[in-house]
Amino acid sequence: MARVSEALRSLHPVLQALAAGGFTWGMTAAGAGVVFLVTGVSRRLLDGMLGFAAGVMIAASFWSLLAPAIEMSGGHYFPATVGFLLGGLFLWGVDKVLPHLHMFQGREEAEGPKTSWQRTTLLVLAITLHNIPEGLAVGVAFGAAAAGIPEATLGGAVALALGIGIQNFPEGLAVSGPLRREGVGAFRSFWYGQLSAVVEPAAAVIGAAAVMSSRALLPYALAFAAGAMIFVVVEELIPESQRGHNTDLATLTTLGGFAVMMVLDVALG
Repeated sequence: MARVSEALRSLHPVLQALAAGGFTWGMTAAGAGVVFLVTGVSRRLLDGMLGFAAGVMIAASFWSLLAPAIEMSGGHYFPATVGFLLGGLFLWGVDKVLPHLHMFQGREEAEGPKTSWQRTTLLVLAITLHNIPEGLAVGVAFGAAAAGIPEATLGGAVALALGIGIQNFPEGLAVSGPLRREGVGAFRSFWYGQLSAVVEPAAAVIGAAAVMSSRALLPYALAFAAGAMIFVVVEELIPESQRGHNTDLATLTTLGGFAVMMVLDVALG
């Protein structure tokens, strides 16, 4: 880990964000690649993984984003509150204007404007949209660390990228696994699974560049990413993890994911 941090320190902050975003995408691709090894993934396993991902995102939203945003504001709640609400409202608005389909739902349950797009396209679009705040969060964290603010460290940014990468593994599998089980070919299932996170490196670069252009934006940007991530957790991850009647497992893995991310942030941040 020390070598990774040293290698990152030698890069421009935008390149740091790009590398971190590439890592989180790679973890999604690794999860999606499980379909090359197995032809069927149980719903119980997927529910547990989604619960774990939800726990990681909840912890990351507080420990890596909201808490530093409040500290940067001298303990004032206004910037963090405004940014947090704007992040959630932004993703809510995107959900309303773009057609998409949540995991494990039928084509008739698609949300947003009516469209003739195929179920697979709608599913991948939904996951892609919800991966944008993860990429932004990583980019903002690295941009904040580069600004030299004591509350935002490179170690904390690395911890956030690690946490999001870990929870991206089950997200990739959650897209490719059901497609494979429905009879879609292994390569095509993998392709759609990894495609859902291609946006993360670009979003990370945008996040880093934005906060580096204006230090005053930092607390708002950190909280914005947190609000968007919490929206994803409440809108998709937790409900989908509970739909398969594996509620106890999904709840316990949510606690486990939260604990893992909390440990990562405290240990590295």
